[in-house]
Amino acid sequence: MTPRELRADVPALSDAAYFNFGAHGPSPRYVVEAAASSIEDHEFGSGATDPYEHAFGTYDAVRERIAEFVGAEPDEIALTESTTDGITRIAGAIDWDPGDVVVRTDLEHPAGVLPWKRLEREGVEVRVVETKNGRVDREAYAEAVADALLVCFSAITWTHGTRLPVADLVGIADEAGAFTLVDAVQSPGHVPMDVSAWGADAVAAAGHKWVLGPWGAGFLYVDRDAAADLAPRAVGYRSVADPSADEIEYADGAKRFEVGTTTAAAHAGLVEALDAIDAVGLDAIEARIESLTDRLKDGVPDDRLLSPRAYETGLVTIDVDDPEATVERLAEEDIVIRSLPYPDAIRASVHAVCSESEVDRLVEALDAGW
Repeated sequence: MTPRELRADVPALSDAAYFNFGAHGPSPRYVVEAAASSIEDHEFGSGATDPYEHAFGTYDAVRERIAEFVGAEPDEIALTESTTDGITRIAGAIDWDPGDVVVRTDLEHPAGVLPWKRLEREGVEVRVVETKNGRVDREAYAEAVADALLVCFSAITWTHGTRLPVADLVGIADEAGAFTLVDAVQSPGHVPMDVSAWGADAVAAAGHKWVLGPWGAGFLYVDRDAAADLAPRAVGYRSVADPSADEIEYADGAKRFEVGTTTAAAHAGLVEALDAIDAVGLDAIEARIESLTDRLKDGVPDDRLLSPRAYETGLVTIDVDDPEATVERLAEEDIVIRSLPYPDAIRASVHAVCSESEVDRLVEALDAGW
């Protein structure tokens, strides 16, 4: 499959020049059909079929497919609703004491901010590593994590589109004895990712952005050794080895982070979306994103470009005089971008399914506002 063929099956992309994949990637028709078919099979199947057995079989198949895609083992994958969901489940699985330290960067999405704000109410100290131009200073980071219990940072910053050195930052935290939690929601379908090579204790992500999967198809990687020391507060029959036992014995591995009865539809759609990404090939996807991103940056003055000039990702942050007004003005021209709260700017998310002519339209529209 080519990027052009992938785009052809996405109905939403026929209406506008769409550059907001970092927030939401509209799904191909067959992804939505796979999700709908999952519900039909479950609800319209024979009354003699055990619906729980049917659902659990789907869960198992989905975990295997996600694990293959991100470089993990199936028992290291939990099915969640979103990245936020995964991060919150990790936050709730640790026994916190007043004075414990959490470290995050100032580049985190609210998904990587709000759970720690909640813990501050219980006496947990939250340290924020200040950054510059989307970069983490290793010395400042190492100093901050020296006595931390947990560190949370993004693999790709949603603010600048920079790639953080995940394995290096994990290694520094490991030396300090801190649990490492990575927000990787901008990675799947965008850049190659291998959670085993990263070495993090946990990685939260989802498929509704660059993968072009449905909303609700989140997943959480948890290293099996790390999982053994975690006791999720949200617990249900899918979390435990034996729901009927007198004492709670959590399920082995990441499955302890799953709770109860949920539809498998979104994750069935995610499997179809992952298959499509693999059919195109991540190398081909990234090469095209790089080409299109360079084309966009060539049309942006140096003093306006807040993302790196050299390619790192398809997220391009641009300084404009009035971000909200710019988003509205471009929307009237059927060009979809978004504004950011930090930095005060706009962001264009360039996917392989975008076209050269659409990029040129975006450059021309922005040029009118410089």
